[in-house]
Amino acid sequence: MALVEKAKQVAALFNFSGDDIRRAVDEFRRELDAGLKADGASSLSQIPTYVTSVPNGSEKGLFLAVDLGGTNFRVCSVQLHGNSTFTLTQSKVAVPAALQVAATAQELFRFLAKQIEIFLATHHVDRFAAHVKRRRTMSTQEGYRDVNVFRLGFTFSFPVQQQSINRGTLIRWTKGFDIDDALGRDVCALLQTEIDALHLPVRVAALVNDTVGTLMARSYTSPGASGALLGGIFGTGTNGAYVEKVANIGKLAGSAAAAGSASGDMVVNTEWGSFDNALRVLPNTGYDADLDRESVNPGIQMFEKRVSGMFLGEILRRAMLGLMADARAQLFQDQDSSSNDMRSTTSVAADSALYRRWGIDTSFLSLVQADASDGLKATRQTLERELAVSAPSLEDAQAVKELVAAIGRRSARLSAVAIGACVLKSGRLRSAESPPHVPGSAEIGQAVRARDLLGAAHATAATLQAAAAPLLADARAAIASAIHPPSTGSTATAPAAPATPLPTVDIGVDGSLVEFYPGFEQLIREALREIPGIGPDGEPRITIGIAKDGSGVGAALIALVAGQAGPPLEEEGFLAPVAEDAPVAVGK
Repeated sequence: MALVEKAKQVAALFNFSGDDIRRAVDEFRRELDAGLKADGASSLSQIPTYVTSVPNGSEKGLFLAVDLGGTNFRVCSVQLHGNSTFTLTQSKVAVPAALQVAATAQELFRFLAKQIEIFLATHHVDRFAAHVKRRRTMSTQEGYRDVNVFRLGFTFSFPVQQQSINRGTLIRWTKGFDIDDALGRDVCALLQTEIDALHLPVRVAALVNDTVGTLMARSYTSPGASGALLGGIFGTGTNGAYVEKVANIGKLAGSAAAAGSASGDMVVNTEWGSFDNALRVLPNTGYDADLDRESVNPGIQMFEKRVSGMFLGEILRRAMLGLMADARAQLFQDQDSSSNDMRSTTSVAADSALYRRWGIDTSFLSLVQADASDGLKATRQTLERELAVSAPSLEDAQAVKELVAAIGRRSARLSAVAIGACVLKSGRLRSAESPPHVPGSAEIGQAVRARDLLGAAHATAATLQAAAAPLLADARAAIASAIHPPSTGSTATAPAAPATPLPTVDIGVDGSLVEFYPGFEQLIREALREIPGIGPDGEPRITIGIAKDGSGVGAALIALVAGQAGPPLEEEGFLAPVAEDAPVAVGK
């Protein structure tokens, strides 16, 4: 069992203790606050999205959505039924590797627009054909009124600096994309230019990060008392968007966007994949360091490189190669059949995916983690099928399973750091017995002197609400006494007040890890219980639900939002041109 013991030693390098979690949560919260104050002040970009509330499940309409989330591009039409349900029609195509590193942005966005054209011609042929026929009867291509146009939500799952609901410039590429020509350019305009070149009846109405879409979709399909707090992606990449008080977004102070938020809230895109690039609190094994050094973006996205599905398989591959090279371990290297319970010598094919960078997909980890078969038969078959390992022994399979469990557990515990920090920052877990903070006159005066009039208004409203609470309670008691007076000669006994249910926090999640990696949510919850301020009592009050088709449905919902702020619908699902820089307001 020397191999298994050696594998356990390597697996121990991926431990992330309770103390590690607590330090990371503290740092994450500090970075959240710093990123709200000013751009560049934090490893978390904290990008305002101009979405000022969340849906409530009553929204209706037919909308178009596209999703560039990584290696695939998805086009879909979404029919919202208004009862928290929807119908989705979609197509998905792989983005060619060459286009992910194309010389110009036009090459990639031309490909995306072409897929939209194919989708419309396939799934909305009547309206598409009518549009084409009408256009061809005009004297010029531009000589028709821009009606009967699909309003499109564009889910773009890369860091952007968003200037309005339908404008945002690319900050950097992640997930293996690397097109310098696109940096600093408006991705909505890039897509619209190529859509217009094909004369398609489509307007890019909203720019949506997939995490924002996940948050919106969760609120639409599972509306609660206050809507979802957080949308999180745990798949090819990882990121989160959460609902923040506009008064806390210092870098928006005095802006029209801040003043226009009727709810006082705004969804903020954290871009948490870049959390702690300086590695103050994140773990850093030799395998992590080697992976980062050989990546297309060394030194950045350090959180994502330890959490997301794109990188877990590569971390595992490097750890397995380390065991293969260790003379004391000799993974897949039994010397003769007598040391192999299958009575056959183990060998690895020269063209095995083990020898190829990015050769192991995260689905491999999920299959191994799920294996409870006798003699780990499923793992051994997967090694043969996926990695061309001939006749792997039971000990080989046990060693691989040790590594898989450790790498997956670390990913989940780091995911809990991000979730836990956002939950604590929101204050939504505060029990009914714990009174909310009431701003005093000093805080209100400080906000006024700082010309933070919106913050002063919120503080004043909170103070008045707190002052009115006891008066309202007395009034309710007096009314109840008048309606149900005590009997003569009897002693009045006030009915016991019903217990106030403790508040819950709803989290919407999407991605292959949280959906398919066995026990990923349970591992997250285990870590949440170790975070002060959540603990064993708070963790059960956090609901975590899969937001199916989050990027598509969420993008459609935000396209609807943009339509509510702009011209009225011409007819269901087809709208007049999008008003640039329109303020955003979602009814809750």
